[in-house]
This record gives sequence, structure tokens and C-alpha cells, in this order.
Amino acid sequence: MAASIVQRLFAGDRAALARLISWAENGDARFAPALLELYPKVGRSWRIGITGPPGAGKSTLVNELAKLLRAQGKTVGVLAVDPSSPVSGGALLGDRIRMEERTLDAGVFIRSMATRGSHGGLARAAVDACDTMDAFGFDALLLETVGVGQAEYDVVGAADTVAVVLCPGAGDGIQAMKAGLLEVADVLVVNKADLPGADRLADDLEEAVHVRWLPASGWDVPVVSCSAGRGEEVERVLAALERHRAFLEQRGLEEARRPKRLAQVRRALTERLAQELWLDKGWGARAERELARRAPPHAVADTISAAILERVPSAPGAETGAPGRSGKPA
Repeated sequence: MAASIVQRLFAGDRAALARLISWAENGDARFAPALLELYPKVGRSWRIGITGPPGAGKSTLVNELAKLLRAQGKTVGVLAVDPSSPVSGGALLGDRIRMEERTLDAGVFIRSMATRGSHGGLARAAVDACDTMDAFGFDALLLETVGVGQAEYDVVGAADTVAVVLCPGAGDGIQAMKAGLLEVADVLVVNKADLPGADRLADDLEEAVHVRWLPASGWDVPVVSCSAGRGEEVERVLAALERHRAFLEQRGLEEARRPKRLAQVRRALTERLAQELWLDKGWGARAERELARRAPPHAVADTISAAILERVPSAPGAETGAPGRSGKPA
């Protein structure tokens, strides 16, 4: 089943693409062998992360960027991660509403992914979905998410280039600095530049980049203003994104991607170990028993981790870990 659906994907079957993404999103056991089959073709797409606070105009900007990329003759895949209701589990998935024009374009594929309260598995599912669209053969992937939590940071962290979108009038500059959004930005975008306060926000961001925060990569993070709703100056945003792509290629794109892949391995491993150890092997039940005896939570964690690690040999060539709270190697 997995092999046949992957061959259909390689043949350009969008139904197969949608099915594989659903498998990734739902944690279906059939996805892992399918990913193994399609992985040799992963790595060709340029992955652009678009994040920022709600209401900044991210979906509108994604729509305009997709339009410009299509004008260049590039095919585009869009993955929009929407926050879901904590009560109903539903999500607005408004990207499909705002990108109605793009849905009629055969060179564009749009997929929405609701968080559905999932934090640990969200990043894995989103990155797996990107890998699937990458193997399908899209030239560019636009990955949109609301920058409100660690899971969302993990998602955009899988992108080659990340644009943080802000808008005037909502204290977004201060909000971005407090939330740590600047730390993930390769390009800062001031959207709705026709509104009052846009110039001030751009100046604040310029100051934040050049005075308060300096990236370790050597890339000079640009601040670009546009009005995506009016289709104005979006070309400048795409040009800034393309400059960052060229910067990465000059330094070595595969080298830049390696830490992101390592983070992907760590997330997947953490998720699987949590399932296997906490639930299947009964360590969660042991924690409940220890807490029932009024043991402190950190002491319970130390006891359980020490018991688990005593049974796990170190990997060949591994260095000794730093001491944990118990004073034993962690």
C-alpha cells in the first residue's frame, strides 16, 4: 500500500499527496514506510516559514507571495497551521478563504492543518507534511503558522527562510521582542504599511535588530514594509527572502539544514519515547504511585530517569552527559 501510494505521488497524483499528509497528521503507522520510500526526493523545495501574531496579515501575504512565485513559473505548496478551539477542536482554517484565487491554480496546492490541542506532535506532523510536498516536487513551500508557542516555533524552525510578519497599531514590536519572535526571523515584515504607526514600528524593529539583537549566522536581518492587502511592495518582501536563500546557498544549504534535521530527529525520538516509556512501559503509572506518596515532582522525575538510564547503554562514541539534579549523569 505504502509503495503504491508513493509511486502515485511521484507521478503527480494530488490525491496521493493529500492522503499521505493525512497519514502524517494522524500519526498513521503507514506513513513511516511511505516516508522511507519518498525521502530520497526530499530536499529540492525552498521552504519559507511565515509566522507572526494573529491579525498581522500572514495569509494575505502568503497569497501574494504565491502569486509572485507563480509569475516566476514556480510551483507552490502551502501548509497553513491554524490554532484550533480548545473547546470544540475546530479551526477557522481561514487561509482557504483568503487564498480562493490560488485554489483555482493548478500550480498551487494548499493544505490546512489544525493544531487540535496537539503540541508535541504538531511540529512532527507539519514537517512530515512539508517533506511529502517536497518529494512531490514543488519548487517552493510556504509554511504559515501563528507564532504563539514553542510548537509553532518548532514548525517554522524547519524552514530554510523565516519571515516574521508584524503590523502597526497593536504593540506588535514589543510583543515580538517579548515573545522571542525576532530570534527566529530571517526577514522582518511590517505589513499594512499604509496604516498609521507603520514607520515607527519599522524603526523600532531596525533598532531591535541592529542594537539589541545580533544574529549569530552573520546574516543582516532586513526590515521590509508592504501592504499585502493592496498588493503593494510585496515584491520587496520576496526579494529579501530570495537574498536570504542566496546567502544560505553561498554558505552551503545542506550545512544550514543539518541542525534542523537533527531537531526533527530529536522531536520524533522524544515523542516516541514518551509514548513507549510513559504509557506502554508503565512509567507513568509509577509516577502516579510516587506522587500519591507525596513525593516532590522533580524527585519523582529524577528517580524515574535514573531507573530508566541504568538500563540503557550509552551510544557508541557518546560523551559522558552533564550531571542532573540528582548529581548522577543525566
